[in-house]
Amino acid sequence: MTWYTALVLAVAVERLAELVVARRNARWSLSRGGVETGRGHYPAMVALHTALLVGCLAEARLAERPFQPALGWTMLAVVVAAQALRWWCVRALGPRWNTRVIVVAGLPRVTGGPYRWLSHPNYVAVAAEGLALPLVHGAWVTAVVFTVLNAALTAVRIRCEDDALARLPAAGARA
Repeated sequence: MTWYTALVLAVAVERLAELVVARRNARWSLSRGGVETGRGHYPAMVALHTALLVGCLAEARLAERPFQPALGWTMLAVVVAAQALRWWCVRALGPRWNTRVIVVAGLPRVTGGPYRWLSHPNYVAVAAEGLALPLVHGAWVTAVVFTVLNAALTAVRIRCEDDALARLPAAGARA
């Protein structure tokens, strides 16, 4: 269980790193006339992602979930792949990547990196990680609850992003 706690804490540190990057990128976007939309769902998103991390540890410990090697190692590989995809998205979007929905008029739409194949690859990474991280140590209730709530929240988030991009003149920028 100690190594699993370390893994979940490492993901928490990664989330804090994301927030540092997002804050810097928000300043960049706003200084260029970026407009933020979707503030209403942002607190729910933060709460859900925090609950995922807490739920992973609480369920594994309180329900005494055993580590099952076949599932655990496979899900650990998915968690690592999700992190790689997330940071590929961050790199592809550069200063336009954010945890908030901020779009800057006049910038071309990003079509490189994972955006070449998917409109919203970061949410694929979030969904994969949200399912896999709890299952690394058998926390299946957390995996199911996060997946269901995240699907609903992601639908709201994607609609918000798509609407914000559609309101831009010309090709638009990916938030």
